[in-house]
Amino acid sequence: MEKKTARLTLLIDPAKKRAFEQLCAEQDLTPSQVVRQMIRDYLHQHGVEYEPSGTGDSAGSSRGGS
Repeated sequence: MEKKTARLTLLIDPAKKRAFEQLCAEQDLTPSQVVRQMIRDYLHQHGVEYEPSGTGDSAGSSRGGS
């Protein structure tokens, strides 16, 4: 399991934030869960490999070659 120790702060339109939070609630998910999944998907889509925190190696992210 990943340690969740880093914080990501972003600015978003208030109406978009409300709609996102409502959709997350309807799907019984937290906004944080959805954002973490989107980040994992984005990294995977772009071939970025990383070692999740708390799983041993603390080397961080590395760019996978293709």
